[in-house]
Amino acid sequence: MSKIKERQKVLALRKRGYSYNQIQKNVTVSKSTLSSWLRDFPLSKLRIQELQGRNPKRIEKFRNTMKRKKEAEEKLVFDTMKTEIGRLSKREMLLAGLFLYWGEGTKAASCTIAMSNTDPNVLKFFMHWLNIFDIRNNQVRVVLHLYKDMDLEKETKYWSSYLKIPQNRFRKPYIKNSRFCDITYKSGFGHGTCNVLYYDKKLYLYVMSALRFIRIHA
Repeated sequence: MSKIKERQKVLALRKRGYSYNQIQKNVTVSKSTLSSWLRDFPLSKLRIQELQGRNPKRIEKFRNTMKRKKEAEEKLVFDTMKTEIGRLSKREMLLAGLFLYWGEGTKAASCTIAMSNTDPNVLKFFMHWLNIFDIRNNQVRVVLHLYKDMDLEKETKYWSSYLKIPQNRFRKPYIKNSRFCDITYKSGFGHGTCNVLYYDKKLYLYVMSALRFIRIHA
C-alpha cells in the first residue's frame, strides 16, 4: 500500500475515534509516523476517557489499586479494634456468648442448648463458649441440614474437621428436597446449615435465666 493510501486510511480510522495502538493494528507504519500524520487530529477528551475505560490493563490496574487500598483500610481498622478489644476475659466471653445465644440460639426446646448457623465461625465461637461450662466437643451432638445435591460424606468431614467434633457425634442429617445449585441467593459459606446441640437441664435453666436477666435490665 502506498504512503498516500496508508495516510488516508490512518486519517479515516482516526476520524472513527481509533487510538494509536488501534490504528497500528490496521496499518504498517511506525508510531513516530502516526504522530506526525495525526498531529492536527487529536482525540476529544470524551473519546480519550472512553478508550481509557475500555483498556483491560488499565481496568485491572485500577482494580488492584482499589483492592490494595481497601485491604490497607481494613487492616488499619482491624489493628485498631485488636488493640481496643484485646483478649477477652472469661466474663466477657460469657456475656458475648449469651448475647449471641439471645439472637441465634434455640430457646423453645426444653433442656437443650443448641445453635444453628451456616457460618462455621459462629459455631466455632459457640463451641468455645460451651467450654466455659466444661462441656467438651465429644459431649455435643450435631445435625446437618443439607440440600439433596450436596455430598453428605464431604460435608460431614468438613464440619467435623472445622469444629473438632468427632463424626460419631453426628446424627442423621436432614435433607431438603430442593437443590443447592438452584438457590439464587447463597450466603457464601456453601456447606449447609449445622446445628450443634447439648442436652443439660441445669445449663438450659442457667442460660435462660441469664437471658431473662439481660432482657429485664437491658
